[in-house]
Amino acid sequence: MSAATLAAQGAALDALTQLGAAMGHLPGAHISLSDTFPNQLDVSLHDDLGDFETWRQALGIAADTVTCTARARHMVLKARAAFAGATVELFGYAPALVLPEGEAGS
Repeated sequence: MSAATLAAQGAALDALTQLGAAMGHLPGAHISLSDTFPNQLDVSLHDDLGDFETWRQALGIAADTVTCTARARHMVLKARAAFAGATVELFGYAPALVLPEGEAGS
């Protein structure tokens, strides 16, 4: 059983409302709230890193603060911003980049 209440998630809910009002033009995303981190709003974008970039810019997140984790089949971009009293965790998921045969990554 979670100790957090819906009221404890108020900052994240308010941030979501303000995002919708101020930035309704942003690409649709999977958005979630958690009772574990009640002041956090998670925004996940799948298969289109251009959508991640649009959100990153809109939230004013510096490009050099984005982290990238590469897996065998996919990559994950992650960034964090404060917005309207909540923390926004931004995630971008995309297939791993596959180089043509004979080319090595740098």
